[in-house]
Amino acid sequence: MNIVLISPHFPPNHFNFAGALQRLGATVLGLGDTPYPDLRPELRAALTEYYRVDNLSSYEQLLRACGHFTHRYGKLDRLESHNEHWLETDARLREDFNIPGPRPAQVDGIKRKSRMKRTYLKAGGDAARGKLVRTLSGARDFAAEIGYPLIAKPDIGVGAAATFKINTEAELQSFFDLKPLAAYFLEEFIQGELYSFDGLVDHDGELVFATAHHFNRGIMEVVNENLDMYYYSLRELPEDLVAAGLLALRAFAVRERFFHIEFFRTPERLLFLELNMRPPGGLTLDMFNYANDVDLYGAWAQVAVQGTCDLPATRPYHCAYVGRKWRRPYGLDFDAVLQDYGPLIVHHEAISPVLAPAIGDYAYLLRSPDLAVLKEAISAILALR
Repeated sequence: MNIVLISPHFPPNHFNFAGALQRLGATVLGLGDTPYPDLRPELRAALTEYYRVDNLSSYEQLLRACGHFTHRYGKLDRLESHNEHWLETDARLREDFNIPGPRPAQVDGIKRKSRMKRTYLKAGGDAARGKLVRTLSGARDFAAEIGYPLIAKPDIGVGAAATFKINTEAELQSFFDLKPLAAYFLEEFIQGELYSFDGLVDHDGELVFATAHHFNRGIMEVVNENLDMYYYSLRELPEDLVAAGLLALRAFAVRERFFHIEFFRTPERLLFLELNMRPPGGLTLDMFNYANDVDLYGAWAQVAVQGTCDLPATRPYHCAYVGRKWRRPYGLDFDAVLQDYGPLIVHHEAISPVLAPAIGDYAYLLRSPDLAVLKEAISAILALR
């Protein structure tokens, strides 16, 4: 089986996909813009061939690369980046080379927040009220209907980039005076808690793995106010969250992919926020593994090569991500964190500057079967002087 991995070196933990595919006997073809000697040794060892392009944003160069792979190895069976930034590029290449997987029409339906929400509501789900607006008068009409505050987000956007909270008509006017040219989606502000339903489905759309996470705050606040953040996995999945997540998977016909679906929980309702047909970002894949003593990199490889995977998951631990920002004056320095909470810490590393605004400059992964123990450690690690 010939499998092309786009940008197989980023995020850094994604090198594991190549190794998992190689162990299953796949021909693993890497396509990226990083010089081959700069790839980590484990990745180089797993790749059958690596084709370097000058610019991954040049579709012509990617076409040539995939044409080269086809000439040398025959039909390409799968193509994947696992990366939000390249979803549309992946889809175009699949269509041009007749490779199974999401095509441009399906990706457009989950890239545009307006279409995504419409699809979920049509399937019978619940979501905050929203409207795609292009003019100030249209925005004022929407505000008059639902009231302030409002959330303004690009119709196509990732990670709360260029997303704003608008509290008054004066702020709405200022927003339209300065906003980018991109189409914006206005949404009612929901005071609630952020949860995600995450996992992997097989070739038939059946769950291979599922988990859920609770976030201390929304990504918009983390980015816009330069705050730190944490989130942790749940050992028991709420029934309504699972039902809402499964509804989304059916509505969007997700197949043979990781997924990350976000919801706001209020005392009365569970509201769909958005769906991503990719793994959750940062180190969350590693959190899957630490919380469940499994290998999700290997599970995805089995799904890609064999169509499905039998992955028992008993959720013996909660696993927490704790992201710190360099500029904030924490009470515990690096050595003190390791000394005081080392037995709980299963991994720690510096985060790429590309991802840092949303998830922190430095991250710790902690696990314990006892959520109270984790919460005490999180509070101490993020406490300021």
